[in-house]
Amino acid sequence: MPPYHVVAEWDSEAGLWVASSEDVPGLATGAATFEMLLERLNVLVPELLMENEILPAGAASTPFEVKVRAIEPGR
Repeated sequence: MPPYHVVAEWDSEAGLWVASSEDVPGLATGAATFEMLLERLNVLVPELLMENEILPAGAASTPFEVKVRAIEPGR
């Protein structure tokens, strides 16, 4: 099974990492650290895929990859 794609972006105004995905309907979450974001994604990605009937209930694993985008303002 190919991995599902997730995009994580740093929101400097909010001070949060924010994740979304075109592959995972309904995915929109954020966390203060990238590590916390990954923990949330490990729970939310399979849950949302099962809720949207993309992944069968009780699937053993759900591979996903995270593309990170962070834009730093110029000085």
